[in-house]
Amino acid sequence: METAATMPMIGILDVMVIEERVVRPARRGTGRKLAGGLLIAAIVPFAVLTALRLVGYDGNTYTIAALALTPYAGIATLVLGILALGFRRWWTAVVALVLTCTIASMVLPRAFANEQKALGGKHVRVLASNLLGGQADPAVIVGYVKEHQVDVLSLTEMTPESITGLERAGLFDLLPYHVLHPAEWAYGSGLVSKYPLTPLKLSGDSDDKQPSASVDLGEGVRIEVVAVHPSAPMWDRHAWVDEAKDLPYADAEHDIRILAGDFNASFDHSLFRELLTRGYVDAADQLGKALQGTWTNGMVPPVPIDHVLADKRTAIADFKVLETPGSDHDAVYAEVVLPGK
Repeated sequence: METAATMPMIGILDVMVIEERVVRPARRGTGRKLAGGLLIAAIVPFAVLTALRLVGYDGNTYTIAALALTPYAGIATLVLGILALGFRRWWTAVVALVLTCTIASMVLPRAFANEQKALGGKHVRVLASNLLGGQADPAVIVGYVKEHQVDVLSLTEMTPESITGLERAGLFDLLPYHVLHPAEWAYGSGLVSKYPLTPLKLSGDSDDKQPSASVDLGEGVRIEVVAVHPSAPMWDRHAWVDEAKDLPYADAEHDIRILAGDFNASFDHSLFRELLTRGYVDAADQLGKALQGTWTNGMVPPVPIDHVLADKRTAIADFKVLETPGSDHDAVYAEVVLPGK
């Protein structure tokens, strides 16, 4: 009797064990499929971004903003590749790591300095600062002018009130010459200089926002400088393109030219790379500092959209990104060496 009673019980336990062994692998397989699908979904936007960067197409407002984050995309795809390896999604991992390597090949050269020409001409120290509608601390800017012995200062988002603040801080005692176009909020710009300025029109229809001038350095040496500030693409993509394309070429027919300011563009925008083909070099890139962010509004990681572009006939002796309280942009400083006479 005991044997008969025991045998059915054993059979029931056997069935339960068998059913448990069947269910568990199915759940694990479902989890892996879900993880794999999520990884693929996460990688697709980075693949699109990389493709846009490779073909040189800035696209619409959203892709323009995304392209500014390309260096961070390289970090993200690396993380996704490692996760894919952990989940044994081999082909997904391969795609992610190929994207990482592709982005790295475009981004990492900016972290290495280029050899500079040995030139015997004058040194011109340029500072560019976005004042965030006049909210930047004027005392800090004037302090940078003193510390770095700035010759030419490019100011964007310059309001009438900000001019008053800069004057009280002593800016015009240090740099007495100026071409100023103040306006409300983001629409004013200006140039302030240690040396005499002659106003020019080098930036097309956007002249009031991007003033330009010839700077007389003495001894027969002149340079031409533009305070750069094309419209932000998030507000007007077409104006961003048009006003950037209005910026002048640098060539042997003209004096040395320098473009300094808030370009609202990084190396990962084809619009900015096209500017470099006009005869300029980026001061930060020349010294291996082009990955340092300059726009630091706190909502997105810092991105380098403020630049000093110098005529390719020059050399770059120094470049710095300088924290500017009150503004969402850090100032950029460059020491440009001119060819000797």
